[in-house]
Amino acid sequence: MRKPVTTLHRPIAIVGAGLGGLTLARVLHVHGIRATVYEADAYDGSRTQGGQLDIHEGDGQRALADAGLLDAFHAIIHEGAEASRLLDQHGTLLFDAPDDGTAQRPEVLRGDLRRILLDSLPERTVQWGHKVTGVHSLGDGRHQLTFADGSAVTCGLLVGADGAWSKVRPVLSDAVPAYTGTTVIDTYLYDADERRPETAAAVGAGAMYALTPGKALIAHREAGNVLHTYVELNRSAGWMAAIDFTDAAAATARIAAEFEGWAPELTALITDGESAPVARMLHTLPEGHRWERVPGVTLLGDAAHLMPPSGDGANLAMFDGAELGKALAAHPDDFEAALTAYEAALFPRTEPLYAEAREMLDLCLGEGAPHGFIGLFTGGPQGQDAAPAQS
Repeated sequence: MRKPVTTLHRPIAIVGAGLGGLTLARVLHVHGIRATVYEADAYDGSRTQGGQLDIHEGDGQRALADAGLLDAFHAIIHEGAEASRLLDQHGTLLFDAPDDGTAQRPEVLRGDLRRILLDSLPERTVQWGHKVTGVHSLGDGRHQLTFADGSAVTCGLLVGADGAWSKVRPVLSDAVPAYTGTTVIDTYLYDADERRPETAAAVGAGAMYALTPGKALIAHREAGNVLHTYVELNRSAGWMAAIDFTDAAAATARIAAEFEGWAPELTALITDGESAPVARMLHTLPEGHRWERVPGVTLLGDAAHLMPPSGDGANLAMFDGAELGKALAAHPDDFEAALTAYEAALFPRTEPLYAEAREMLDLCLGEGAPHGFIGLFTGGPQGQDAAPAQS
């Protein structure tokens, strides 16, 4: 029989130990404000953290500066990885942009970035193995979190940094993520230069895009001679549900069949992948998602503004975290003033990015692919002042 658990009180509780939640905790720590992060994962290495990210000057790097972590960030940059190239499905090179050091969007592994954030926090800031099962308002801006193990905490300020399927969001909004019609399947090819030199050459030193209407192969060269592939398909939810991804060989064969006739050095990214394929159905919140002010609770990152990937997601989450942290530091005795200031800037900052994300998805997989995407590199009519998306 389970023993009763005493309900603890935390002044500030953050749900989710992703990049946004950890950035918030770090910026608060820099300002001498304590917070507790609750994370469902059992420990910090219980699952892989995804691929390479390009960190932008205007948001991600600014957030890391606010967190006092720019030096640590510079130490994990994958030098030379900002190169980009565009191929057609036959492997013909359409555009090549070497890394000349001017892009100002250095690439790092998500796991490395998360590690420097975790290492910067006091011990026990992150409470692992705390999967939230319920969020309840107690009035006066206080909330109670209940966890899968039966324990509970109350807090004076609750921040939902828990991603697309946030448990905190329903306290503020009835919005539910909707499937965009696009699924991304991840796989990895290790020791690529030795095992598949022709594929490694096709990908090049950074990111490779092979785009056609409705389907695409995108690959990043990561540190350690690793090629990380993102297979993008415009398919219905039912079509995807019919694939049994617990049978890695069968799932790989089914996905590879969609690229019949493509150059073998490209399809090898699927067929020779050494990790089981993982499908991620892309979802989005309604464009311009916002909510009325509710005392004692707010959201950041995908919990607040989930949209198709355009290279902005991780950067926005970290920037949200840093901005919220600074707002709380500016109003240490008035959570409501801090949340009001934070949300007043959050909503107009993120609203136009929904359309940009939708346009990016169309450039990659729409009827004009791949030619419209070249404008992202050349500054053409469909890509003025834009940059190619990175995962």
